[in-house]
Amino acid sequence: MLNGLIWLVTEIARGFYHIGYALSHPGLWLDWSDKEALIRFLYYGGSVQFFFAVLDIFIVVTIAGLIWRPFMWRCVRVLEGFANVVGRTAAWAGLIMVAQQIIVVFLQSIFRLGEISLSPLGVGFTQSVGWYAEGLKLWNAAVVALCVSYAFVQGSHVRVDLIYAPISYRAKRVVDMFGALFFMMPVVVLVWMYSWFFLWRHLITPKVSASDKLDLLMRKARIVKWNVETIGFSPDGFNGYFLFKILILCFVGLVFLQAVAFFYRSFLEFSEGEESAEKYLDRDTLGAGEEAYEGTH
Repeated sequence: MLNGLIWLVTEIARGFYHIGYALSHPGLWLDWSDKEALIRFLYYGGSVQFFFAVLDIFIVVTIAGLIWRPFMWRCVRVLEGFANVVGRTAAWAGLIMVAQQIIVVFLQSIFRLGEISLSPLGVGFTQSVGWYAEGLKLWNAAVVALCVSYAFVQGSHVRVDLIYAPISYRAKRVVDMFGALFFMMPVVVLVWMYSWFFLWRHLITPKVSASDKLDLLMRKARIVKWNVETIGFSPDGFNGYFLFKILILCFVGLVFLQAVAFFYRSFLEFSEGEESAEKYLDRDTLGAGEEAYEGTH
């Protein structure tokens, strides 16, 4: 028990050192023309050191927010605003998906065309109709991955309220804080650790894994090269499946940031009482028609 506590305190202290060292030596992990820098970025992106660096930032921001509540409210507004911007932008992928499906159906079933050629900025791009048909899954994945936090802010996720609904206002905020801190955050950290190396195994060769030590990876750096996954499920099908793996990381990052925002909001609403409920919350409305409808019920 004591050894575990000492290890935790030591790693938290080292996290500040790692943050400072990374910021003062960006070329060691951002200069990807150097294969060793690429390997360092790969290794530390899913490492214990990265976890404690993120934890240190969370601790510092939380302490600052406890000292000065307006700062914590500002963090909530920024994080929720970011989720809303990303989600509202990514939601247009649904319209693109519908338009692309209509074009595919017309070209394939009516005009009997096998290929579609595009020339954005004068650069030719030709793919089979089947490639565009399978590519619809990417737009669907973008909506799911990038709109998840937006839907959370908007209150669009389904709740099971058998216990939550009848409890008091402050008890709900305690449940929200507990859920954000002990369910949302640990789960997304675990998913990040796995999905990070899952992505890189399909971007470079030789393949890497979470169990590889830094010294082993640095030896692999001598022969590492880009090998971006371009294999589709069919010969002429969509072949950019590495983009789905990038979306997984985007999904995890957005959920983690929303967990932080939700924890802060729940704490502030618990501390300030019911008058602060949904304070600064930017939710979409349908305009005057919706307000008139709500006013009659």
